Amino acid sequence: MLLIVGLGNPGTQYEETRHNIGFRVIDKLINDLGARDVSKNAFHGELFKSPNFLLLKPMTFMNISGKSVQAVKNFYKIELEDIVVIHDDIDLPFSALRFKNGGGHGGHNGLRSIDEMIGKEYTRVRMGVGKPEYKSQVADYVLSNFSTDENKVINAWLTHTSDAVKEFHLKDLNEVKSRYSLKKFEG
Repeated sequence: MLLIVGLGNPGTQYEETRHNIGFRVIDKLINDLGARDVSKNAFHGELFKSPNFLLLKPMTFMNISGKSVQAVKNFYKIELEDIVVIHDDIDLPFSALRFKNGGGHGGHNGLRSIDEMIGKEYTRVRMGVGKPEYKSQVADYVLSNFSTDENKVINAWLTHTSDAVKEFHLKDLNEVKSRYSLKKFEG
């Protein structure tokens, strides 16, 4: 059983923001896989289960996402190598898609929290959201919605990403990387 975590913030005001791209992939996976809700208060998030996956949306707000991931990991006795975290990445251009195991948090508070709670050696699905002109604008930027032009490719990019994530129970990281990595989504 793989634990797939999508990072985001709870609340309708955040639904369409760059920071919530991980939640949007989880929503797509829940729909595609017909996953059933197995949430409990102790999980601090919404948890869904399909035959091969646990799909988690932490409802703790981004900065303490690790609390939810740790709770589900411990309850289901999930090994670190069986955890995949989907997150926005400002160091990649919009619609890029990269995969890696372990590494630093790159200033991403959701990853920082997870690293502190469970360690760093989990798989990361890095979804490029572009970056603002100035570093001081990062917080506002990741909490802003995608542009009209960006929204034209979001659904296809979400489908491509969810297809990649579904492969993790059949293929290793290098196989998924070689087949699904993107410099930019071209449709």
